Amino acid sequence: MASRPQGDGAAARRPAADVIEAVLENMRTNLEPLKYSILVPSRYVVYLHPDEFTRIEPIISVLQAQTIRALGEELERLNRRPVHLRYLERFVGPATPVENAARDWQVEFLPDADGELAPEDILIHSELALPGADDELGAGQRTRRITTKIHDGHKTTSRQEVVSAVDRADTRKVFAQLRYDDAAGAHTFEMTRDSVTIGRGGMAYHADVKIEASVDVSREHARIRRDPASGRFFLIDLSTLGTTLNGQRVPPGYEEADGVKRENGVEVPLSDGARIGLADIVFLQFLAPGGS
Repeated sequence: MASRPQGDGAAARRPAADVIEAVLENMRTNLEPLKYSILVPSRYVVYLHPDEFTRIEPIISVLQAQTIRALGEELERLNRRPVHLRYLERFVGPATPVENAARDWQVEFLPDADGELAPEDILIHSELALPGADDELGAGQRTRRITTKIHDGHKTTSRQEVVSAVDRADTRKVFAQLRYDDAAGAHTFEMTRDSVTIGRGGMAYHADVKIEASVDVSREHARIRRDPASGRFFLIDLSTLGTTLNGQRVPPGYEEADGVKRENGVEVPLSDGARIGLADIVFLQFLAPGGS
């Protein structure tokens, strides 16, 4: 195999084929078993270092088409059974099929605008639709978001969260307000959905309430969840340096092991007039007229 050409002090360039393989690895390691099928993520947003993105930008359309083709072929491979297993299925029943619930693949390539990636890093943000209480896929279902970061050929971090893909609530109704001051001034945010994320936001980090502050405030610092059935609100801490509620530290809403960060379901009740602190730097007043 020919070595990669390098100039004086130049970093080795990652082959574009590695990007496709990274997407396939994200797919293989994030399967969701159900009763009658196994689902795979259908949407992939791939972030690259700006220099790497510029280098491959002329072939983005080709790379996108080949990535979608590779995903389809990998799905076929996962469903392919050796002859001896096909014979065994006559007696034990057919194997569980692996499916893309969204039917079509969505693949997008973007440059890292936040300066988080080294030249050979790849960050992949994938989404997998999950069935709701009625066990049917479609609008209003939950989505599992998986973020994996590949560095120098090795997966270094993985983060998962489950959010509502489409809120069932009437978006014209304001359930609560958040009032706060940050580096950009005074703000009022109206909560019209059953889940909102608070933080600095950034590449592959969604923030409904985007805070202008130092890095002490995490990109995804906290989440407020509204229970549609009871109308009650809950606060979930997702941060590194902590979240407080009326001056008391909120227990972490996630666990991290072997570089994988997963939410653990821990949340605390949130009442009208509560004061939410983000790393003791930015404070938000929560107002929910008629709330608990």
